[in-house]
Amino acid sequence: MTDEKVIVPKSVIIPFILVTSLFALWGFANAVTDPMVTAFKKVLELTNSQASWVQMAFYGGYFCMALPAALFIRKYSYKTAILIGLVLYSGGALLFFPAATNEEFWVFCVALYILTFGLAFLETAANPYILAMGSKKTATQRLNLAQAFNPVGLLAGLLVAQHFVLKNLQSDDVENFTVLDATKKALIRTSDLMVIRNPYVTLGLVILIFLVLIALVKMPNFKDEGGIPSLGKTFSGLFKNSNYVYGVLSQALYVGAQIMCWTYIYQYAEGIGMASETAANYQLVAFIIFLVGRWIGTALLRYINSGKLLMLFCLFALLSTLGTIFIEGIVGLYCLVAISFFMSLMFPTIYGIALDDLGEEESKIGAAGLVMAIVGGALMPQWQAMIMDIGGEKVNDTTILGVSEVNFSFVLPLICFLLIALYGRKASKTVAN
Repeated sequence: MTDEKVIVPKSVIIPFILVTSLFALWGFANAVTDPMVTAFKKVLELTNSQASWVQMAFYGGYFCMALPAALFIRKYSYKTAILIGLVLYSGGALLFFPAATNEEFWVFCVALYILTFGLAFLETAANPYILAMGSKKTATQRLNLAQAFNPVGLLAGLLVAQHFVLKNLQSDDVENFTVLDATKKALIRTSDLMVIRNPYVTLGLVILIFLVLIALVKMPNFKDEGGIPSLGKTFSGLFKNSNYVYGVLSQALYVGAQIMCWTYIYQYAEGIGMASETAANYQLVAFIIFLVGRWIGTALLRYINSGKLLMLFCLFALLSTLGTIFIEGIVGLYCLVAISFFMSLMFPTIYGIALDDLGEEESKIGAAGLVMAIVGGALMPQWQAMIMDIGGEKVNDTTILGVSEVNFSFVLPLICFLLIALYGRKASKTVAN
């Protein structure tokens, strides 16, 4: 096999494995946070819109820190940025300890905000770092391979949320928590917030172990042979590159769609009378098929153009979303779960396509735009929650176009998949890999 066809060269195997482990670590944070929207809603008696501030804080941190992280990488190195990211990730997770003691929702949101500063550093560094670890011809496939370990973290995070958080929430065992007297409610709230705290504090300690490990290992550094272009020239080139600009927009749409489909699986289940603990099993299945889909997608990229494969996966996701909207009951929930298989390919493939024709230094800044696009996961769940709140605090107070408001709210990911499919179609004609 020629060097151009080798996915991961032997010379960078150890750094590749270490950086790939980071994909699982931030996957864990994503998965363990999604069920917290439902948990905080019940424990702190919030509306759907108020509880969705969990996602606003989580994904808003990405938007605010991605560009500073890219500038830091440009000046120093990928490794240094990864170490900074791990410090912030651990620090934000450990802040859940004082947040649980304080019992204020906004303190939890601040902790998540700081935690995702760390994730912004990690993702801004890790994705282009993986792309640089070998031939450009296998770059998208290499990133899909590394991203295939992200669902491993997702599964671990969901299992922790399901077995160590959701199952132990006393407020979920009370038939009508809101009507309890103030003393009983306060005792349950204190206990439940401690339950929510524990996985994050444990995660913060685990991250410190990875911090020490990566600090001790020699990691490769990559620079453009022609030197570092001016920042103004880099930004100008990126804004004029339509493939990159549409890639950033597509990434924002994808992350928004992913978070909506994963976060509100609990509200969809609630709409058909299913408990949160049972709904977590369906999210577990969604993550498993997401993992399977990513491995299958990585293999298919050896034979199918990345733009064309992205378009095909989007069209199937679109069909599954139509089923989610218009088929009520358990079959509609099956359709919602099925979307995860077709979403699996999207993030790394959009990433690889968007950075396809950029140089090493351009990619460092370009990566920031793609990570900032994760803000789609902060904004779109808010809009979907507003649709679900149209008729009241419950998710099925009213109907829209003949279906319950929670069903209709999935029109937002439907639009996202349609627009990403158009980007895939455009890329299929211009991207070689």
